[in-house]
Amino acid sequence: MSPEAIHIGSGKVREIYALPDDTLALVASDRISTFDVVLPTPIPDKGKVLTGLSSFWFTRTRQIVPNHLLGLREDGRTMICQKLEMLPIECVVRGYLAGSGWSDYQQTGAVCGHVLPGGLEQSAQLPEPIFTPATKAAEGHDENIDEQQAAALCGAARFAAAKEASLELYRYASAHAETRGIILADTKFELGVAPDGSIVLADEALTPDSSRFWPAESFEVGRPQPSFDKQFVRDWCEQTGWNKEPPGPELPADVVGGTRARYVEAFELLTEIPFDQYLARPEVVL
Repeated sequence: MSPEAIHIGSGKVREIYALPDDTLALVASDRISTFDVVLPTPIPDKGKVLTGLSSFWFTRTRQIVPNHLLGLREDGRTMICQKLEMLPIECVVRGYLAGSGWSDYQQTGAVCGHVLPGGLEQSAQLPEPIFTPATKAAEGHDENIDEQQAAALCGAARFAAAKEASLELYRYASAHAETRGIILADTKFELGVAPDGSIVLADEALTPDSSRFWPAESFEVGRPQPSFDKQFVRDWCEQTGWNKEPPGPELPADVVGGTRARYVEAFELLTEIPFDQYLARPEVVL
């Protein structure tokens, strides 16, 4: 990072720097988190997968909603971005019943206020995609909330615009993924507000960290699905008996290698660009 950059924050995965021209540099590390806890073992090249895949999607979805990407640096893990006022919610869209949505459905028959048909099985496709916001927890775990709670946090007009943009983004990405043999089960977007008041897509988009990607060829309702995302790590963590509180467990070499392979495969399938080509010339995704 250049000497004039000022470090202003750290996320679970990213380091954030303020640049002299009033833009931001977002640097994606190789850290991985599960259950909102950063694990001690990095996944090689993970940050480059996230940056490259996000940049690929940002470039192709501007017609749906503007985004914060201004440029991509040669290291393949740094995006130059517009500053935004971020909305205080996670914008989650679900097309299939999995994860916390499946858990909520089993208990209540609903997900974030959406009452669903009875008798749905795990991994079932929903009648239509649903918007299921969540809080952004500074500490601990994000919590699912309903649309009324989310609108109260954001303001009605901003919430409505964020919901519409999120659903449109999901539909676009889901259709693209389907042509590449991938089911986009659900995904999480971060949206902010530009100085002119418009809603803008930010952070990362449609990556293995923020989405559930399932191979279509092995999809079967009624069970968990194999995945191209960090569910592989979540599953391993669940089997250790870890209580999901810091510190997280060290990952063994086979889990590290298997996770990297899944991230790279997702990148290559979705972009149709060899990952080595991206490492050599990151601008190929733009």
